[in-house]
Amino acid sequence: MVLYPSLQMNYSFFSRIKFLSFCILLFAFILISKLFLLQVIETDSFKEKANRQYATPSSNIFERGGIYFETKDGDEASAAIQASGFKVAIDAGKIINAEDTYLTLSKIISIDHDNFITSAGKKNDPYAEIAHHLTQAEADAISGLNIPGVNIFKEKWRFYPGSNLASHTLGFVGYQGNELSGRYGLERQYNSTLARGINNPYINFFAEIFSNIHKTLFENQVSEGDIITTIEPQVQSFLEQELNTVKDKYQVDSIGGIIMNPEDGSIYAMSAKPDFDPNNFGSVTDMHVFSNPLVENVFEFGSVVKPLVMAGALDAGVVAPDTTYNDKGEVTIEKHQIFNFDKKGRGPGTTMQDVLNQSLNTGMVFVEGKLGKVNLRNYLLSYGVKEKTGIDLPNETSGLVSGILTSPREIEYANAAFGQGIAFTPIEMIRALASLGNNGDLVVPHVVKYIKYDDGTKKELTYPTTPTKISKNTSEEITRMLVTVMDKSFDKLSPGIERYSIAAKTGTAQVANPSGGGYYNDRYTHSFMGYFPAYDPKFIVFLYAVNPKGIEYASQTWASPFLEITKFLLNYYEVPPDR
Repeated sequence: MVLYPSLQMNYSFFSRIKFLSFCILLFAFILISKLFLLQVIETDSFKEKANRQYATPSSNIFERGGIYFETKDGDEASAAIQASGFKVAIDAGKIINAEDTYLTLSKIISIDHDNFITSAGKKNDPYAEIAHHLTQAEADAISGLNIPGVNIFKEKWRFYPGSNLASHTLGFVGYQGNELSGRYGLERQYNSTLARGINNPYINFFAEIFSNIHKTLFENQVSEGDIITTIEPQVQSFLEQELNTVKDKYQVDSIGGIIMNPEDGSIYAMSAKPDFDPNNFGSVTDMHVFSNPLVENVFEFGSVVKPLVMAGALDAGVVAPDTTYNDKGEVTIEKHQIFNFDKKGRGPGTTMQDVLNQSLNTGMVFVEGKLGKVNLRNYLLSYGVKEKTGIDLPNETSGLVSGILTSPREIEYANAAFGQGIAFTPIEMIRALASLGNNGDLVVPHVVKYIKYDDGTKKELTYPTTPTKISKNTSEEITRMLVTVMDKSFDKLSPGIERYSIAAKTGTAQVANPSGGGYYNDRYTHSFMGYFPAYDPKFIVFLYAVNPKGIEYASQTWASPFLEITKFLLNYYEVPPDR
């Protein structure tokens, strides 16, 4: 066959293209195979080798997304950010006189003498960090001295502008083994979103490339971004101020509080004391302080449970607010005596409204008898007291109710009716109580509003609601009863809130003895809940204090702080009066 010159040229050109394409594909196949070998088959071996080649970079060694509070006006306030500065590292082999070098440096920065001398004595160690978080002026001063063996590097670190503010919610960034990652709080819960790269301060360029290729090829990618929370910084600060006042005044063992929107579960503030400064978490000696008792610990809260049981009885139609019984101040159930808090009877004609107004245990035993064990169990479980709430914080636990609500013993149900013998997390408690003012719907408490991704997109987070057994009408009826409790119990309201309807209830419960069984005779948990404006609530507040000293009842411990918090919220958010 004879080809014309132009056809011969085209044939030759396409042949070369095919050959070149084959070579590219072959090279790509070899590269991918090699990467697979390195990253999957021999990953541990090469990680070990890479570790021995790490060197600290001069800048940008640690990057992480930010966490922000959101003000009532929608502005962002920094809660956890990256701070920039400098660090000092020494090459021990080049240090001429360790003592003289220490004296020279100590005139500019604060460093530990013994640690410096020890590090300087390791002559085979070319890199030892001796000081961190230097200012530009300090770094310039040291750099200008040209001290042999002393080097300055840029660094970034996690910084929490509010110090202790919302520390349990935020958590902190720290080492777990050799990995630097979020520990506790949102830092842990959203670590995959906040993390940037490997987040290791000793980064080898090639090792990082291979690691990222491995993640790209073999792991699900998680978009990186910043977290914007529902926490309002001024509200958080005010809550913590009130908690600290009560903590100091009554020398409580532990204390906590939550302020939430009962309609959608947005948490404006949550705090527990004792807490910690995430900028200086290494100084904490008791590791239990890092745990968040608002979601991880359970408590018996006592009489704040009464509205939940009363609402169930109203809904079932077995009692009404004006239903009466003969209150003798004491009732015996299966040979167990149950008393009112003051061991006094109110006599015949005591109404269900009186039961809530005066927090009568005998009245709640009467209600439980009318409601029945099965109904009591079903109504309480419908409030989600056996379940985790789904809050976006780590290590959430659930209430301890199963043993009580499945017991064949009548006394267990009688005790549960006034909040003794059953235990809840504070976040479970506020969620259940919020349903009373929210038409009987359970919300998902949450502290993250949306995520701003690095690619410019934004993800609004949505949270479902689920119905309890009580109806909207029952929600309105129990709310009216709780408003009456507030009006009767606090007839001298704090100036400025007398024109608002407030639904409220206190609780005083004995503290369980974990070692000897039963209860302490001299230790109590005081709690207080309230939501307002009652018939269209924008806020629900839940407060508790474990073992306050020198005070007997929750109404004495919490009345003033609750009223101050209420007044602050109504004024700060400019909520119009509803009566």
